[in-house]
Amino acid sequence: MKAAPFTYHRPGKLEEALDILSRVAGQDGRIIAGGQSLVPMMALRLAQPAHLVDINEIASLRGTGVERQTLVIRALARHADFHQPALTGPLGPLLATVAQNIAHYPIRQRGTFCGSLAHADPASEWCLAAVTLGGTVIARRRGGAREIPAGEFIQGPLTTTLEPDEMISAVHLPVPDQTGRFGFYEFNRRAGDFAPAMSLVTFTVQDETVTQVRLGVGGAEETPRRLSQVEEALNNKPLTDAQIRMASELAASLITPLEDALIPQDYRRQIVKTAVRRALEAAQGSRHGQ
Repeated sequence: MKAAPFTYHRPGKLEEALDILSRVAGQDGRIIAGGQSLVPMMALRLAQPAHLVDINEIASLRGTGVERQTLVIRALARHADFHQPALTGPLGPLLATVAQNIAHYPIRQRGTFCGSLAHADPASEWCLAAVTLGGTVIARRRGGAREIPAGEFIQGPLTTTLEPDEMISAVHLPVPDQTGRFGFYEFNRRAGDFAPAMSLVTFTVQDETVTQVRLGVGGAEETPRRLSQVEEALNNKPLTDAQIRMASELAASLITPLEDALIPQDYRRQIVKTAVRRALEAAQGSRHGQ
């Protein structure tokens, strides 16, 4: 099958792109950057936008940068931009670790961080990272912009708070303490498959106890989310093997697992238990994000 007919726009400036989007939003006009999700959907006619607004010529939307202790990930930052640490400290290696788990190498050359959040697949690694790390989505439309916490931006599978005439111009991630540690683990049957569960954890260590714990689970429910009860159970205590087992069991008990023909709920719950345990073990063994 081939895509339905559409009108193609290729603006050179952000203001021009927003102006076009404001005029075509009512006809299901879409922004395209990497196209690794949208183009296959169009080919299957699951999506039939009448207009595509290609933002790849807009130089101001390329790459990443650090501004006031915040990592700014612009709309054209590719997954592959994170193959090497994008900044010093634990956040750079953390994002590099996550990036290596996204789909396949060719897809990472084109797909974008912001596009992943706009698509909001429950199995998106970047959605989990943005929610767990307390990221902020910058949504722009003609004449204005708004900042949306990542945890509020994603509302359900393939569903966000983005309005038809808005686009994500950037995602902001706070830069954590330079002594922070992290762990990430996802389970899939084959490399590049959608993961039925994954977990990301960050914390700092003071006097052999963990503090500032952030622990998120993705892939297992309709949206990624932080598990505050698990964080509270770990905070201000030594991270012993017994604590890790307790946290992984608690995380598994808290989720409402997705269920499909291949993965029963009980099995997905067990995968979450393993993912949380292995993410915590990885963070336990890390030093300064290495």
